[in-house]
Amino acid sequence: MTAQDCLVAVMIAVSASDERIRTSELVTIERIVNHLPVFANYDQGRTRATAEKVFELFAEEDGLDALFALIRENLPPHLFETAYALACDVGAADGKLGEGELRLLEEIRYELNLPRLHAAAIEWGARARHLTL
Repeated sequence: MTAQDCLVAVMIAVSASDERIRTSELVTIERIVNHLPVFANYDQGRTRATAEKVFELFAEEDGLDALFALIRENLPPHLFETAYALACDVGAADGKLGEGELRLLEEIRYELNLPRLHAAAIEWGARARHLTL
């Protein structure tokens, strides 16, 4: 997995965490991949294969642990906060965070060893970006 695949995997995992992938979440993932500089040279054809890998891992008993091992192994630590920010944006895309999404976000914070204050700031930013009238 490339670092970019890891970022996509985190977004897909959050979207799938409540066992329902919503259109708003898929549109958010596509928008992120199309616009953020970290994805400048990313082959978008890899998105489907990365999603399939996430789904395969989720079907395994220890699949989430395996996913985090892949992410820690292939994502540079300076992009851990980016991964969390993208995860929060995907989770907030449909206007609500379900129990499964909240649990996975908590697990991401733990597995990527993000300071609580940093995570709170990232969460607040995602919330602010996804408010509606």
